[in-house]
Amino acid sequence: MSLDVGARLKEVRKKRGLSQRELAKRAGVTNSTISLIEQNRVSPSVSSLKKVLDGLPMALQAFFVEEMPVQQQVFYKSSELPDMGSGKVAMHLVGYNHEPRNLSLLHETYPVGADTGVEMLLHEGEEAGIIISGCLEVTVSGQVELLHPGDAYYFISAQPHRFRNLGDQPCVLVSANNPAAV
Repeated sequence: MSLDVGARLKEVRKKRGLSQRELAKRAGVTNSTISLIEQNRVSPSVSSLKKVLDGLPMALQAFFVEEMPVQQQVFYKSSELPDMGSGKVAMHLVGYNHEPRNLSLLHETYPVGADTGVEMLLHEGEEAGIIISGCLEVTVSGQVELLHPGDAYYFISAQPHRFRNLGDQPCVLVSANNPAAV
């Protein structure tokens, strides 16, 4: 299950009665940035999308799961997991339809060269992950570590952080963050 980020942004913006220009002004980005995202001509990084959503204001979680059917589903087939990633990184969310959901559990895939972006990520809560295959460079508050299968991380999400796959094969990991950030 994959979300059309451009169409979703346009739908949310219009529901709030905002023009592209007004949203751009509120988010501190250019009008063309909003236009290109809505036309799916660019795929924003997670941090860029969060910046745009802050102009609405709207949390990443609400952007991806608002108006999805609410069920207390227990088991999920891989085809049922919505892709919350943006750009090249796939982030399949477990339990997207649980209310309330206090935890984000993600099955992530970083293709070779994938990067969360030069702009460091910052948000509330904690996050942890374990590498299943491939390798991933994780930067947290200036500390950089190349993690391999079986290696893990755990940090306070308010610390500036970034993820990059500098390896020669896709990196697969399972991660969690609390409170639910996506």
